[in-house]
Amino acid sequence: MTKAIMIQGTGSNVGKSMIVAGILRACSRRGMDVRPFKPQNMSNNAAVTSDGGEIGRAQALQARASRVEPHTDMNPILLKPQSTTGAQVIVHGQIAGHQDAAAFGKNKAALMPAVLESFQRLAAQCDLIVVEGAGSPAETNLRDGDIANMGFATAANVPVILMGDIDRGGVIAQIVGTQAVMNAADNAMVRGFAVNKFRGDRSLFDAGRDDIARRTGWPSLGVIPWFDAAHKLPAEDVMDLPARSRSSGTGCVIAVPRLPRISNFDDLDPLAAEPGVDLRIIMPGSPLPADADLVLLVGSKATIADLAALRAEGWDIDIAAHIRRGGRVLGLCGGYQMLGKSIADPLGIEGAPATVSGLGHLNVETEMAPIKHLSLKQGHHPASGTKLSGYEIHIGETTGADTHRAWLQFDGKDEGAASPNGQVQGCYMHGLFNADSFRRAFLSELGVNSTLDFDAGVEETLDALADHVEQFFDIDLLLDIAGAV
Repeated sequence: MTKAIMIQGTGSNVGKSMIVAGILRACSRRGMDVRPFKPQNMSNNAAVTSDGGEIGRAQALQARASRVEPHTDMNPILLKPQSTTGAQVIVHGQIAGHQDAAAFGKNKAALMPAVLESFQRLAAQCDLIVVEGAGSPAETNLRDGDIANMGFATAANVPVILMGDIDRGGVIAQIVGTQAVMNAADNAMVRGFAVNKFRGDRSLFDAGRDDIARRTGWPSLGVIPWFDAAHKLPAEDVMDLPARSRSSGTGCVIAVPRLPRISNFDDLDPLAAEPGVDLRIIMPGSPLPADADLVLLVGSKATIADLAALRAEGWDIDIAAHIRRGGRVLGLCGGYQMLGKSIADPLGIEGAPATVSGLGHLNVETEMAPIKHLSLKQGHHPASGTKLSGYEIHIGETTGADTHRAWLQFDGKDEGAASPNGQVQGCYMHGLFNADSFRRAFLSELGVNSTLDFDAGVEETLDALADHVEQFFDIDLLLDIAGAV
């Protein structure tokens, strides 16, 4: 019978996704058949799975850490924010509707059967499931009908390890306070705690660790130091972007406007890893840099709303000036749609029904449609002859004269559009820059001589993360708590 353990956090962004990936890779290296699972995720950074659906990008990385293909059962409920109060609801990888936060709060308990169905399917395939919570179980206002934390743990009878984040301060209060506000039944599910993101001499926190154990009665599974190579792995969610606002590379400047509903920004990871690329995520309130070689517009969960935000920042003026100076522009998915002459959403799929003018740098028009394109694809870049793998995850159909200058081919069909001089390009395909040969060819046009093997770097980082977790986290105790020894 498959065993399971759940890592819950004292709050969002405490490093749960990263530690779960490290645990999974460490257990896989021990010869165990493991799977990741997150009952409910909220993220616009999604991955397309081989079974034709979408899951949170963090679970796709965890699947890679487990050395298995991503599957929709690993993240049965995905919420993709489209506004400050509403989100698209994805169930088993497919759109199930749109709900505002209040309605979802009332209806979420009805999704528990779908969550348990996925969990049970995974349980039939492996030795151990490592489950990741969402947010914090201390959010008592969300406990009724909960499917993401203790609601799931109690329904599936999965023991919990509670993890705090010492980097943000107050970790003793985080963990002890969480126990204080949870009910007795939920507290009984917690079998231990861990402290993440420690910097400096760990022995200085021995007394703090022991105080948490004394106050809670829970054993410590470790005080885990800050993992310096975390930036080499895909960001968990948009909260990570400010900390990654500028890469460590130098040379070619690639500027990325940080829009409110930015999505699938893992397209940036291979570029951020390039030593010859200075990747800059431009935060609101700052102009696009005049020395940029390339302006890159990435995906958006609400293209018309993000286009309005881009204009409010004055970035449309900066992009036009960049083009006049001879700079290049690339739009991916939502960014591609923004570069066209118009965007129409007559059915109000991404917001209120509207038709707006685009930036006008590509002679194309886009109309949003109810059908969502979700697929993994193989292709090539005819100009360089390089092979590509990618995925599409979008709504909307784009047509117009510049599509006759398609610069990619996927599954035997032309893809993308380009201006007559090739200075402005766009396409719907994600994951282009993961292909080393294409990325090298693309960057060579910007003066970069790339030798980076990106996928090998991700694998090395996952192994380094597993080493880190093995050293500072008690995996043997975790497996004992899970009943997997």
